This record gives sequence, C-alpha cells and structure tokens, in this order.
Amino acid sequence: MTTEDITNLVEFELKNQEFGVTEQILEIHSPALLENKLQIANVAFKGDAVSVFIPIEGEHFYLVFYIDTEKREITGISTEPYISVYFKATSKELSASELNGYTNLELSESWNKGDKKPSERAFYSVSGIIIEPNTKPNDFETKFKELISELKKDKAGVQQLAKFADGYIQVVMDFHNGNGILGGPNLNEANIRDLNDLGLSIDFAFYASGRSYKS
Repeated sequence: MTTEDITNLVEFELKNQEFGVTEQILEIHSPALLENKLQIANVAFKGDAVSVFIPIEGEHFYLVFYIDTEKREITGISTEPYISVYFKATSKELSASELNGYTNLELSESWNKGDKKPSERAFYSVSGIIIEPNTKPNDFETKFKELISELKKDKAGVQQLAKFADGYIQVVMDFHNGNGILGGPNLNEANIRDLNDLGLSIDFAFYASGRSYKS
C-alpha cells in the first residue's frame, strides 16, 4: 500500500465511522487539520502491519489506526500516548560543552546552568544534554530499542556520563484518560540487560489528559 492508499483508508473510516471506537473518539475529540487536510504524524511499518498516528487537536496523545497492508484493511483503532524516550545527563559543576565532551553522539538538545528555560519564567539550575534519536510517535518498545541502539555506538562515553554526571534514560508518556485505564510500558529481560550493560537507570513520568468517553 502507498501512503496515499493508507491516508484514503483512514479518511474513509473517519467519515463513515464503521468502527464503534471511531464514533466514541470523535464524540469527544477531533483529529488535527491543517488547511482542512488531515495531519499524519507518522506511519510506522512492522512487516505487513502499519500504525498510523493522527494528532488530536489540542492534545499530546494520538488517534492510531492499525492497518493490515496485505488485506488492505483497518484491523483496529485506539488512542495511544505521546511517548518520548531519551538519554539525559545533567550536572551542577560541568557545562553543557563539558558534558558533550564525554560522548561523540549527536545531541538533540543542550543547555547551561543559568540559561532561561523555554517558558522564560525560570532558569536551569543544572547544565544538561539530551540524546533522542527519534521524536516521531511510535510505541515504547520501538523507541526504547532505537535509543539503546544509538547509545551503544558510544558505550564508553555513555558510561562516563552515568558515572560523572547524572546520566540516565527518561521516559515521558501522556495518555488519553478516556476510561481511567492507562496501561503502561514493559521492560523485558533483554531491556534490563541493556540498561545494566550501559550502567543506566530509567525514570518514568506518566501524565493523563483529554476527555472521558461518553459511551
């Protein structure tokens, strides 16, 4: 299936609401549009399965369509959380440049102690760097694996940042609080071995937002 085929399939379902869950979601939220055109944040492929992430107007979580490309049909629809999985290292003593000196990995973000935060209402109390190889929406398992793969490219540098700065993996998830049941990520044995091998801890921050289902 082409991206156009996938988009047409999603737009058809949004218009005709053949799945009950589509009606439930559209009762309380609206897909994000740009110039009256449906926005697609990501199309994630896993073999014949495709997950299509649609931004929700005014929210962080996504409306997701699961598609079987071989059968050319939607197999499921749900809301999925915004997920950010990144490596973060901070220090009160070291500058962002000094933190960066420990690793040859590409930084996604950096700041120095005393810099203004993006809100411009507060200042950073520590210097820091962030490494996040993929900011597109996807499931936790995929984003975690991508980050671990990136960090393994400079295992020694990451271990140094964990030892001499506060280096760890941060996971931020913003769920749709549609029915009070949020779920959550899972770390398997291989994930835990990877964390141990890199000398890293992992921190989770969970949020819930959005309107409750009416039915």
